[in-house]
Amino acid sequence: MSDEQELGITESKEHSPGEWYAEVVRKAGLADYAPMGGFIITRPRGYALWETIRDHLDGWFKETGVDNAYFPLFVPESYLEREKDIVEGFDPEVAWVTKGGHDELEERLAVRPTSESIIAPFMARWTRSHRDLPLRLNQWCSVVRWEATETKPFFRTKEFLWQEGHTAHETEDEAWDETMLRLDQYERLFEEELAVPIMRGRKPPHDKFPGADMTTTVEALMPDGKSVQSATSHYLGQSFAEAFDITFLDANEEENVAHTTSWGLSWRALGALIMTHSDDQGLVLPPTVAPTQVAIVPIWQENTKDEVLQYAAGIAAELEDAGVGVTLDDRDERNPGFKFNEHELNGVPVRFEIGPDEVEDGRVTVVHRPDGETVEEERAGIVGAVSDHFDEVYDKLYAAAEENLEQNVREAHSPEDILGTIGRYGGYVKTPWCGDEACETAIKEEIAAEIVMVPLDRDEEPAGDECGVCGDDAEETAYFAKSY
Repeated sequence: MSDEQELGITESKEHSPGEWYAEVVRKAGLADYAPMGGFIITRPRGYALWETIRDHLDGWFKETGVDNAYFPLFVPESYLEREKDIVEGFDPEVAWVTKGGHDELEERLAVRPTSESIIAPFMARWTRSHRDLPLRLNQWCSVVRWEATETKPFFRTKEFLWQEGHTAHETEDEAWDETMLRLDQYERLFEEELAVPIMRGRKPPHDKFPGADMTTTVEALMPDGKSVQSATSHYLGQSFAEAFDITFLDANEEENVAHTTSWGLSWRALGALIMTHSDDQGLVLPPTVAPTQVAIVPIWQENTKDEVLQYAAGIAAELEDAGVGVTLDDRDERNPGFKFNEHELNGVPVRFEIGPDEVEDGRVTVVHRPDGETVEEERAGIVGAVSDHFDEVYDKLYAAAEENLEQNVREAHSPEDILGTIGRYGGYVKTPWCGDEACETAIKEEIAAEIVMVPLDRDEEPAGDECGVCGDDAEETAYFAKSY
């Protein structure tokens, strides 16, 4: 029996979320496992989701001065070593090429774990004057990080798709504004397109991007209580510019070192999307990103088939002309119940059911995914009405995710309370923190939770006077959570 025929989800999201997630990804036709451990094959439906996310972001990037480029997959070892923090930060995860055909290479080539070390030298070459700045580049590509972890499609794979932006600026303020602009765009993607509310913050100093002055992050809370680092935007300061000689002459013909940023979002966003909304019937998608937004299922007896199909086809044509992603499911070999289940499994957000009664009365039966709410609409205004239904479905999905987030941010002020709260409820536990990495380590060793973020505002008052782990004076608030 093929995957397409195995419609039922057998695992429970509540009781076995890992197995449930893997089953949804496979049976909804999003991805399959590659023969090499740690890699996946992205199927057309899954790639269509990635393309939609890519198109949203790419448009916003270009509207704000970003140009796309492409740099080689391989990075010479000598280039990687020019930024020592990059080497130290990624060394355990770097895959190396040592032979080309039958010949040993004169210099090892790293399969890019990130591209600062290959992009920065060319940014330096292309920057001479302040008139060349700001320089904003982005590339859509794959990267490889040889993590020895269990494969979870879109969340944890050795190769993954992402975008990485790299910019150079005259001043610290301009670079910081760039860092925040990209963080804002990532937040917009999650909250306006994916129906996933997020938490904004920055990584603690020991967990920032290697070589960066600051790493900012958007974090999404999954229904199983784990956090997903959904995108990051790094203010790199001048360390990369100094290492790769990104300098420019200012208006007074004096040489200055540029300030740089980098920022990226990977297909982990797809994992967050799938995990957040889907249920025990299968994939659930907001209409904003669903490849098929409306599935029309005609229901006929033999003597009504022609008129039902003609009526349904007219509606499908109108929706298509209006730019709606629609499929008319007129398969003879499948009954309506099978079709309903299949479209629910595949995450189609709105279903139209059309039978002889709808044809006679000039109406359409509209069904929402995931809650099954059913509404009857007049045929004459169906194109306008479908937009309202899209908004309603989106609002339902966002409200459920927002409620999950709001109910799962809790405070704790002792190691016992931190461990007990995470162990019992999951979610985010906010606690005063002294700033010492050892306090995170003490919690992580007990329950595999870490500090996923601290407040973006460095001057924000901590959640208490004493560190919730060691009792020393608190410097800021830490948000502990288990994470993907």
